[in-house]
Amino acid sequence: MKEQKIAILIPCYNESKTIKKVVKDYKKVLPEATIYVYDNNSSDGTDEIARKAGATVKYEYQQGKGNVIRSMFREIEADCYLMIDGDDTYPAENAKEMCACVLSGKADMVIGDRLSSTYFTENKRPFHNFGNKIVRFLINHIFKNNVKDIMTGYRAFSYNFVKTFPVLSKGFEIETEMTIHAVDKNFKLIEVPVTYRDRPEGSESKLNTYSDGLKVLKTIATLFKEYKPMLFFGTISLLLILLSCVLGIPVFIEYFKTGLVPRFPTLIVSGFVLLIAILLWICGIILQVLVKKHRQLYELMLIQIARGRNHD
Repeated sequence: MKEQKIAILIPCYNESKTIKKVVKDYKKVLPEATIYVYDNNSSDGTDEIARKAGATVKYEYQQGKGNVIRSMFREIEADCYLMIDGDDTYPAENAKEMCACVLSGKADMVIGDRLSSTYFTENKRPFHNFGNKIVRFLINHIFKNNVKDIMTGYRAFSYNFVKTFPVLSKGFEIETEMTIHAVDKNFKLIEVPVTYRDRPEGSESKLNTYSDGLKVLKTIATLFKEYKPMLFFGTISLLLILLSCVLGIPVFIEYFKTGLVPRFPTLIVSGFVLLIAILLWICGIILQVLVKKHRQLYELMLIQIARGRNHD
């Protein structure tokens, strides 16, 4: 039987204080795995420390976590991919279990769920905690799912997921994009509760609470529009129809009572708002048909990839 290859992927930007320990910890629990550290323009010698610790070091010169993950997914071939952060916030003891779920075929994505464990007590940034709750609420309600930790950086992936996931995000919103893609494309998801510990003294987070939080919310809105256009445009259309009624109905009531239309501007605005609402509703229908066709083509692509892997 063919030996199954595990690749541990660590995107890094200035993690010199923690990367040595992270590499050593994961080498200990998964000695059969190859550890890849992708250095993203670090200026503190992260790459050399990782190389001395036994990792294979590669470089991504476009700044941003999304850009790093795009290169990782394109370049690395493996049966199971374990993605972790280089800041020593994710203990290694869950790694073997997460990889086993992928290698056994039980999951295409295993999510290291921090929020059901120690995240809210360990994380000292209250706005991060609040942001995680908002993102979880929005995605689970929009996409009809119950994923507990949307934005965790601790995940394991199957070959099929990695090689068919179109990475569009450039920064920290990449985890949100991964989760929505997996839910929308009906990939098998498993969540494993993992302990989370805050960064050690002297290690600084690269995540900006406000600017990166806004990027995540923008990503959710964009993916909502692209993955569920009928619901997106239909909701806006319904709101505009209600607005049109609020503006137009009093004008019509007055006309039926008096036979006069004294507020022509209001009637004209109401008509234009109603016209826009109808156009948006039609756009939603057309785009929903395209989304369905895309899903069909995506399923066929997965079949072709599976056949190619079996032949190999």
